[in-house]
Amino acid sequence: MFRKIVFANEGSPAGDRALLYLEHIGRKEGSEVVIVHAFQVPNNYASTEAYDELHSAYEHAAWAIVEDAVRELEQAEVLVRGIVREGPAARVILEVAEEENASLIVLGTRGPSSTAELLLGSVSTEVLRFARCPVMAVP
Repeated sequence: MFRKIVFANEGSPAGDRALLYLEHIGRKEGSEVVIVHAFQVPNNYASTEAYDELHSAYEHAAWAIVEDAVRELEQAEVLVRGIVREGPAARVILEVAEEENASLIVLGTRGPSSTAELLLGSVSTEVLRFARCPVMAVP
C-alpha cells in the first residue's frame, strides 16, 4: 500500500515519535523511506561575509539530522535514504514527494504560531492542503 514514504524530519521530538511509525510501516509494508530535511539561511545574512560559513553550518546540521534518522531505520532493516535541500520546508517536502511519487508523507507537528495552526503548525497545514497523497501528522 505505501511503497514509498517521504518523511519530513526536522529533528523534533514529534519527528522522533514519527520514526517509530516509520519503522513499523516500513517493515510491514516493505516500503522505501525517503527522509527529507529542508533548511534556510535567514535572508539578512545573504550579503555578509559570514554567509558561506553560515550556509555550510546549516547544511551540516541538516545532514546530521537526516543521517541519524537513516541509521535508526537501517538498524530496523527498513530501506531508507536521505535528502537535504535548501528552501521553505513545505515547498521542499511537497517537491520531494512529487519527484519521488510518494504514496505517503509523514511529518511531526510542532507548536502553533497562530490560532489557525493550533493543532498542526504552518508547515503541516500547508503540506496537508497541497499534498497529492495521504499525509500522516504525528504530534
